[in-house]
Amino acid sequence: MSLKIEKLEKGMAKLTIEVSAEEFDKAYAQAYKKNVTKINMPGFRKGKAPLKMIEKMYGPEMFYDDAANIVIPDAYDREVEANKVEVVARPHIDVEQIEKGKEFIFTATVAIKPEVTLGDYKGIEVEKMDIEVTEDEILNKIKAEQEKNASMVTVEDRASELDDTVTIDFEGFSDGKAFEGGKGTDYALVLGSHTFIDNFEDQLIGHNVGDKVEVNVTFPADYQAEDLAGKPALFKVTIKKIEKKVLPEIDDELAQDVSDFDTLDEYKADIKAKLTEDKEKDAKSKKENDVVEKIIENATMDIADDMIAAQAERMLNEYAQNLQMQGLSFDMYMKYTGMTVEQLLDQMKPQALKRIQARLVLEAVAVAEKFDVTDEELDAKCEEIGKMYGMELDKVKETFGEEGLNQIKEDIKVEKAADFVRDNAVEK
Repeated sequence: MSLKIEKLEKGMAKLTIEVSAEEFDKAYAQAYKKNVTKINMPGFRKGKAPLKMIEKMYGPEMFYDDAANIVIPDAYDREVEANKVEVVARPHIDVEQIEKGKEFIFTATVAIKPEVTLGDYKGIEVEKMDIEVTEDEILNKIKAEQEKNASMVTVEDRASELDDTVTIDFEGFSDGKAFEGGKGTDYALVLGSHTFIDNFEDQLIGHNVGDKVEVNVTFPADYQAEDLAGKPALFKVTIKKIEKKVLPEIDDELAQDVSDFDTLDEYKADIKAKLTEDKEKDAKSKKENDVVEKIIENATMDIADDMIAAQAERMLNEYAQNLQMQGLSFDMYMKYTGMTVEQLLDQMKPQALKRIQARLVLEAVAVAEKFDVTDEELDAKCEEIGKMYGMELDKVKETFGEEGLNQIKEDIKVEKAADFVRDNAVEK
């Protein structure tokens, strides 16, 4: 067994792997045993034809594909691991030599983990984010709760106004004929919501309950129903009810209804504290992202397209899982959007590249700063994972195994690097 590595352009490498004739012949024998039961030969019961007779009639080539498929995975994994080749995407396999009794030679063209040359990563200048909470922001939060607690009151002493909700019956006509989908009964329409086309809602303002109104509109040129697109239409509308929204007063009583506080001032103080916390988190995240982005600009690395494609696939799988958690299947989502998997992957590739670049530069910073992970830090991270899945520390470690725990250590180093470059940045 031997491995020859040839570095190619843009983060790719060609691995030439040579497998001994003895190992290939063993795989060849396995291929024969796998297939012999399917072979019929005159003079022999099915599955009993000797190898030499089969080879004489059909040639040894009939077992080569299966033999190669037996040899390649194990040989590839052994050589990659033994030579510590950091492969970051699925290999492209080509067979160079295959013949019974001879060395088996194949190549694997792979994307390898790029080498990163860091530029400046300390003292990076970034814009300081304003985290001050304004009175308007506090008031907007309160108004949102005020809207949620609004009540609808029937109007009987006036005509309809903007923002009223009118309950209507309607029927639409085009060229004097009623059209499909143009009829509704007891429809609640908020005037000014632009739910209906053109100036439909405007024409209902200033009318009273019981009024029969003729509403003239023109369908948009790109309207989904082609027979109506760009055409004028008449809607015969009957106003059956008018309601207005009544908002509760912004006072202590509202604070008591929507929170655990007795006074409006206490409620405002709580809102301010939460908004401040949110802004601080956002500022921290933005600072880190801005710093890492500039470190990426200062660094050099050659990232293979295969690596980007592999990352995009992982992101797509994450996205599909999140959709499923929300009760929507991926297939149904694709049907709704009208997109193909290929289109979605293409959309994800720019973000995939950003993720790869960010991870690589932070790993490089961790190496440059000689960050290490203590047993206590590893245990703390494993306990954090355990809480998410209801597992004890020992069980988490057992589940992840040595390889998984090493990956967790690398993740901790990256977190340390992110904290380091953020804390060493200069805000202006």
